[in-house]
Amino acid sequence: MSENQTKPIIEFSKVAKRFGTLTVLDDFDFKVAKGEKVTLIGPSGSGKSTVLRILMTLEPFQEGTLTLAGMPYHEPNGKGPFKASEKHMHQIRGHVGMVFQSFNLFPHMTVLRNVIEAPVRVLGLPRGEAECRAVDLLAMVGLADKKDRYPSQLSGGQQQRVAIARALAMRPRVLLFDEPTSALDPQLVGEVLSVIRNLANEHELTMLLVTHEMRFAREVSDRVCFFDNGRICEQGRPEEIFGAPRQDRTREFLESVIG
Repeated sequence: MSENQTKPIIEFSKVAKRFGTLTVLDDFDFKVAKGEKVTLIGPSGSGKSTVLRILMTLEPFQEGTLTLAGMPYHEPNGKGPFKASEKHMHQIRGHVGMVFQSFNLFPHMTVLRNVIEAPVRVLGLPRGEAECRAVDLLAMVGLADKKDRYPSQLSGGQQQRVAIARALAMRPRVLLFDEPTSALDPQLVGEVLSVIRNLANEHELTMLLVTHEMRFAREVSDRVCFFDNGRICEQGRPEEIFGAPRQDRTREFLESVIG
């Protein structure tokens, strides 16, 4: 196996993230292999979503290094290691897709336009090619017949499925899910989890998922990481974390959310 095949696609090394005096990530080390499906669990405020937001370039960090597919999240441009140019961040952003809690669809655009907008504007994809890609992705998430609807005409579950298609339209190397079902009514959660489950099972995408759906995390993950106070306290295969956690703090958390 070549070095490129064994090198992690994501690598955090001693990363620190602070909001004022509050340290959210502390001396944080984290690696993800290409094609790996990793779920981040833990109490609110433990740093899980911050990891995703840093990867999506939505949050800067103060110390350490981060690379995505060998690309550093900074440039040796004399401005300091955490002040990369917007051009450099734009290049990295093209390799990462993110599905947020709150859908974030453009309300004035049809479903089809929501999916094609970024490939056309960011990737420079010809509109006809972007539309073909969008139609295929909407069919994959079960919404081919909704392409001319507006977000307000869809259920929350349907809107989140459009958001997943929109993220996939950029052909990302890494796909991030930040509690993708937390804003949904309970009866709509299943349809979104089903789409994510199919993605995990049928595609070689690298996926990072923050969720409180523990049964789902156990089903789709190659690895589960339990976060607490800005650190990974315990990680392992789903059957290890959910079946026989080694740390008391992990056990206490799982008992509180699973019962």
